[in-house]
Amino acid sequence: MRALLGLSLVVVFIGVSVARQTGPVAGSEKPLPGKFTDVTSSLAVHFDYLSSHTPRHYLLETMGGGVALFDYDNDGRLDIFLVNGAPLQDPTPKGTIPQKTGPSYWNRLYHQKADGTFEDVTEKAGLQGVGYGMGVAVGDYDNDGFEDLYVTAYGGNKLYHNNGDGTFTDVAEKAGVAGSGWSTSAAWVDLDNDGLLDLVVLRYLQWDFDDIWCGEHKEGYRAYCHPDVFQPISPLVYHNDGKGHFTEVSQKIGLSKPGKGLGIALADYDRDGHIDLFVANDSMVEFLDHNKGDGTFEETGLVSEVAVDGDGRTYAGMGVDFADYNNDGWPDLVITDLANQRYALYLNNRDSTFTYSSFTSGVARLTMAHSGWGVRFLDYDNDGWKDLLIAQGHDLDTVELSYPNLHYREPMLLLRNTGKEFLDVSSASGDVFSQPWLGRGMAVGDIDNDGRLDAVVSTNDGPAHILHNETPAQNHWLTLKLVGHKSNRDAIGAEVKLVTAKGQQCATVSTAGSYLSSSDKRVHIGLGSESFAQSIEIRWPSGIQQTLKNVRPDQILQVDEPPSGTAAK
Repeated sequence: MRALLGLSLVVVFIGVSVARQTGPVAGSEKPLPGKFTDVTSSLAVHFDYLSSHTPRHYLLETMGGGVALFDYDNDGRLDIFLVNGAPLQDPTPKGTIPQKTGPSYWNRLYHQKADGTFEDVTEKAGLQGVGYGMGVAVGDYDNDGFEDLYVTAYGGNKLYHNNGDGTFTDVAEKAGVAGSGWSTSAAWVDLDNDGLLDLVVLRYLQWDFDDIWCGEHKEGYRAYCHPDVFQPISPLVYHNDGKGHFTEVSQKIGLSKPGKGLGIALADYDRDGHIDLFVANDSMVEFLDHNKGDGTFEETGLVSEVAVDGDGRTYAGMGVDFADYNNDGWPDLVITDLANQRYALYLNNRDSTFTYSSFTSGVARLTMAHSGWGVRFLDYDNDGWKDLLIAQGHDLDTVELSYPNLHYREPMLLLRNTGKEFLDVSSASGDVFSQPWLGRGMAVGDIDNDGRLDAVVSTNDGPAHILHNETPAQNHWLTLKLVGHKSNRDAIGAEVKLVTAKGQQCATVSTAGSYLSSSDKRVHIGLGSESFAQSIEIRWPSGIQQTLKNVRPDQILQVDEPPSGTAAK
């Protein structure tokens, strides 16, 4: 925060081990823009996140809310879940937990129908929610084949078990994951590779409805308080015992360091076979939690050189993504922050350290005047290079009074990866990039299964937007849906390496990343002009190695984890 449409579905089932190769995957030679269209109304999605702004400028008002893209009923089509806020009093007594007072404040579940439009099934599903909502995390925690939802909030969280019949049941108290305080982003991840998804829940601050005046003491200048006014707080880490119950283990496993967590992402950054975590903290050092492989973690942000920016300064870490943007086989990092700070891009040095590459990549000059939240690496044109899509908007509604060159509302940002640098192609990529929003959460996934990645974006005290990717389909693509058996069923934490004649691309299966949101778990890879993938190597969380050979493009391919390492053609 501050210093803050229906296409036929092609699916192939393979129950199916590849040599590493370096070198970038070449794509289109021309720096072509994308084409994204706001199709929200035409798809029958009507939602507003209500943050209940008050003259008191409670910090809570600036943050929400989250988005999830997931297939809750296993019909092969992505559905949308949107988190909502709650009304606030003015003043709000200290110790108050805001509650939803009617349908306008409900969280919403939209089911995608066969014709590509959506229907509101919130009441049927039992997902109206309670409290002042923040984020959402998707994961099949009991490996029953149906995706479950964890929804964070101020004052207590909800775990919605998917009953498999279109309904959900809140089991948070029974499962021991209700939490406390102000929770933000969460991530499902198998921390100990026992085949069960554990849960990491970030908390933001030690905060309550104290009537603290921040900003200039004159009419119209009262502002939201800087996070430095408040103390950090430890995350909550829940270990899954496989019997419908979780145990909080943050201190036991070394993940209890207090922070001001807003975004979380995961990848095996040092390629030691164990999934690591990155936490975007607001206005303090960022955390890189290294998995030691013995069930414990150590925080290595400073020694890995990702704790601060290139000038040694902290910044308002908000959204985050953890992916290999230069196709060298090692995951890199991007973190969004506030205007005048530059978004942080860190290049993996392949020796457990990173280089701050915002300047050399062009990201610094392109983002200096922007404030970002939800962020994802995505290959919008399928040329084989991961681009950046970012939801933007400042947190301070008074920012233009103090800094006339900055903006409270901002358009989305689309940065194209040429393989050498990032270029701003926003203005040429559709009208959605000229609309000023208070962008917050963002989830990415191929909503209509046409091989091009779309996005759903939430705005603070405003509508949600569905961005349909209509970039000309001149390149090939491949989408992988991994199904774990010995590993967790979602295959979260699995590592994928795809090789073509022109090089490699790597990805981590995850629903975490961005800001308060949960993206499609399927791995999408652009192939450029390549007519097939020579090999796809999968390293499952269980340790099983699997190799697919000569895979044709332009399909959604389901791959089941084999009982042991085997090869398939």
